Amino acid sequence: QVQLVESGGGLVQPGGSLRLSCTASGSIFTLYAMGWYRQAPGKQRELVALIGSGGSMNYADSVKGRFTISRDNAKNTVYLQMNSLKPEDTAVYLCIAKRITNYWGQGTQVTVSS
Repeated sequence: QVQLVESGGGLVQPGGSLRLSCTASGSIFTLYAMGWYRQAPGKQRELVALIGSGGSMNYADSVKGRFTISRDNAKNTVYLQMNSLKPEDTAVYLCIAKRITNYWGQGTQVTVSS
């Protein structure tokens, strides 16, 4: 079992920045690929960014060059630095721990609006 707790969401103006954090407990953090998905109202959940246990990273085309995913294995935490935010980035952002079984956090709301 892995428990995931996200933080860092909120309301930000277009062009602004936010950093999301997701802290894991309950298992060996370094065994898991960690990532962020998002889900906007009426839309399917989509992958935003993923970082493997070895540090390899993948991003959705829509966030490349604006978002950066990183992990601190000493703190069992994965981060998502989001810059140049756009209204279309508005969604609930969910942390995921991926291995044989996937585990999800409860989500944190990000709203980009003037």
